[in-house]
Amino acid sequence: MSRAQSHSCEPARAAPAGTAAPADPEAPAGTAAPEAPTAPAAPTDAPEVTTGRPPELLRLPGGLRLHRRRSAHAPALNRAVRANLEHLRPWMEWAAEAPTRARTAELTRAGTAAWEAGTDFMYLADLDGAPGRVVGAFGLHGRIGPGALEIGYWVAARHVGRGIATAAAGALTEAALALPGIARVEIRCDQANGASAAVPRKLGYRLDRITEAAARAPGETGRQLVWVKER
Repeated sequence: MSRAQSHSCEPARAAPAGTAAPADPEAPAGTAAPEAPTAPAAPTDAPEVTTGRPPELLRLPGGLRLHRRRSAHAPALNRAVRANLEHLRPWMEWAAEAPTRARTAELTRAGTAAWEAGTDFMYLADLDGAPGRVVGAFGLHGRIGPGALEIGYWVAARHVGRGIATAAAGALTEAALALPGIARVEIRCDQANGASAAVPRKLGYRLDRITEAAARAPGETGRQLVWVKER
């Protein structure tokens, strides 16, 4: 899982610039990464606005689909998050408690507003054989500064090991770098989260640095790997 919106249902920002957005479920998965220079964590800025929009539907091999998250998906998303709390809790701060359906509905509405504003682009993953059943959540987030987007993700426990996170993150990397003004994509995860770190490594991301960050979930060490891919 990549970092949840504090990053996998991880993230949605609909708050005006300069205000904090609610944590939205979105991201786990990882192997020990090679050492990289350690740097202090960068301050959180107001979300960057992207003038373009990624595709609302991405069809991937094996019947996997990424589709834009909308308010109508809130019940299915809530069921998926509640069913995967034990799986997500080590890496996701927001997984400490089971979300109510009302809370998930609130976050999906916020995600819709963020998409329209061009600051965050939230997706759910399902399979052709089980349409409507959420197998993971993914997002592109404009929270790391100008010209860049961050990918967040989590995959349901029963679907781990099938390459879903890698395939989806790869498609989102391409979609992000095709947007006007976006020259860099990042994936961030805790150093202890080997499954999540394996995703950017497989996709050819470069381990740019290790930053110190507050450990907010039980499995975190406070050392955050920052993986980068550029045009």
